[in-house]
Amino acid sequence: MLGPRVGAARQVAQASLARPQRRWTSSARQVPDVTLAIIKPTVCVYEPNILHALRRLREHPSLQILRAKSFAWEEEDAAQFYAEHLGKFYYDRLILGMTAGRAIGLALSGPGAITEWRKLIGPTKAYRSAWEAPSCLRAELGMGDTRNGFHGSDSDESALRELGLVFPEWDAHGWLEKARM
Repeated sequence: MLGPRVGAARQVAQASLARPQRRWTSSARQVPDVTLAIIKPTVCVYEPNILHALRRLREHPSLQILRAKSFAWEEEDAAQFYAEHLGKFYYDRLILGMTAGRAIGLALSGPGAITEWRKLIGPTKAYRSAWEAPSCLRAELGMGDTRNGFHGSDSDESALRELGLVFPEWDAHGWLEKARM
């Protein structure tokens, strides 16, 4: 059960869904090789888990960390981030999981950054990752389907939107344009 501000959180999510999304698909130069990675509170609660995840990321040959920050979200922040999941049976668990403590946000770049980070963290459902990718981060550190320990953007558009929510002071699109010149 969410706290007494659940109504406000749902309103934030609904407002976020109502806003038109900016699309950066008018040219190949605008397709980002950047993604948002989040190490969720269930992993961050134990420091050796954080170090393990960061070591695995550092060892990845094609992913570079552009930005990093520790943050703690209120229900409204998580509701805006997960607005596309509003109304789904697992929505409340997503919100609870992301407001349970501090998380680490990482802006990652590299060739195929979205795909590479998602390969490193593995399938969303932790039980599947144990069978399909036993050395992925979710198999090693995830606790369940919504407490899977990690987030990775699923598309170029999502990456830019999500990076703007976690790193509002950083213009990811502008960085991409400069990086590709």
